[in-house]
Amino acid sequence: MSKHPIGIFDSGIGGTSIFKEIRALLPNEEIIYLADSKNAPYGNKSEENIIQLSIKNTELLLKKNCKIIVVACNTATTNAIDYLRKNYKIPFIGIEPAIKPASLLSASKAIGILATKGTLSSALFHKTSDLYAKNVTVVERIGEGLVPLIEAGKQNSDEIKKLLIGYIEPMLKANIDYLVLGCTHYPYLIPQLKEILPSHVKIIDSGLAVAKQTEAVLKANDLLNKEKTNGFVQFYTNSDVDILKTFVEDSFEVNYLDF
Repeated sequence: MSKHPIGIFDSGIGGTSIFKEIRALLPNEEIIYLADSKNAPYGNKSEENIIQLSIKNTELLLKKNCKIIVVACNTATTNAIDYLRKNYKIPFIGIEPAIKPASLLSASKAIGILATKGTLSSALFHKTSDLYAKNVTVVERIGEGLVPLIEAGKQNSDEIKKLLIGYIEPMLKANIDYLVLGCTHYPYLIPQLKEILPSHVKIIDSGLAVAKQTEAVLKANDLLNKEKTNGFVQFYTNSDVDILKTFVEDSFEVNYLDF
């Protein structure tokens, strides 16, 4: 199984930010990526619907012989990963907003979290927040409208910048010094965010931590690919192939798949 691919799924192209970290750390691993853009965003769906979509994506990756699955979506992780781990035998890697490091590192004792409704309202998010952010002011904002614009390739638009200013303003009034990105789509907004945020406010996302955890779990299960050559990468989307192509290297194969 060590030569089998790593599976990654997300509610669209956002998880490519996670893919890039995994690829950089584990270049010899073969990877299959599912972009469920047809059903994006997951953040405004019910928990039951998110679980059903996660099952659909998992089943497809299992048919493609994946040895581990990275749920590269904060909303799917916080709502569905417990179900997936209980019902499938392979390892799952999830993604949560980086509340812990932001809370521990904050000098102003105030942090901002920009995430989807599905993430912010989940039991797992509240459990993590209660555990690590008891002594910190947490300013939460739902990034309404951001994911559809990124999915349309408009991450650098004036429309996105206007939305971001509205979401960030209350955080700055609360004197945050860390902004946690709680959606894998949002790292693509970092250039825009840096124009809005004062220089002392640091941005945290979970990409590198997820890549390191993926490597650790592969090692623990003796699933690391020992080949020395770069592994193949395949992307599948059930929406616009051309938009997904703009988020990945030209050398990677991008295919349309009705799933």
